[in-house]
Amino acid sequence: MTESRTEPPYPPENAPGPDEVLWQAWEAMELPEGYRAEIIEGAVEVSSTGRYAHSQTVFLFKEALGDFLKGGDFAARNATNVVHAGCVWVPDLFVVPRDTERYVTADGAGITAAAVRLVVGVVSPDRRRQERERVMKRREYARAGIPVYVAIDDHDDQGTVTVLTEPRPDRADWVGVHRVPYGTEVTIPEGPAKGLVITEAITGPARAAK
Repeated sequence: MTESRTEPPYPPENAPGPDEVLWQAWEAMELPEGYRAEIIEGAVEVSSTGRYAHSQTVFLFKEALGDFLKGGDFAARNATNVVHAGCVWVPDLFVVPRDTERYVTADGAGITAAAVRLVVGVVSPDRRRQERERVMKRREYARAGIPVYVAIDDHDDQGTVTVLTEPRPDRADWVGVHRVPYGTEVTIPEGPAKGLVITEAITGPARAAK
């Protein structure tokens, strides 16, 4: 009589799920200085820090936000992981309560997206990074219910600023979309930064059509 063999289930019953494996891979990454890793829409995305023009825009916007929020309960931050539902982002700039201790994740990896009241993305020249900021992160931030997303896009026509409000997490989209060219002032309409005017002092002046 031939002895029957039962193959163990694959993957093993106690094996971590795909999301946990992805998270473990992200946590284990050791990147050289000047690089960052994010988890965006189910994939680990690695990118370098921005060029001078990119960092200068972030710097100017952070200064403007810092002056606007000075003395209040909120502050502008960057270079910090923002975590939501298995995703990790490192936004160029965002606004959170000054006291963020209660929003720190249990493992200390970053702060939860629930703390974020406004997020700013400055679009890079690299095509892959443009896709992340214009499409993927736009969806991710809406899914997380972040109230306001400001995208500064040096590579859209002659340069544009888009302010997105009223996120729809169920649709990964936004109800309010206000897009203007460089040189046209746009005001943040809600949240701790309500009333802050984004001017050409941050983006640079209007550009002539190509």
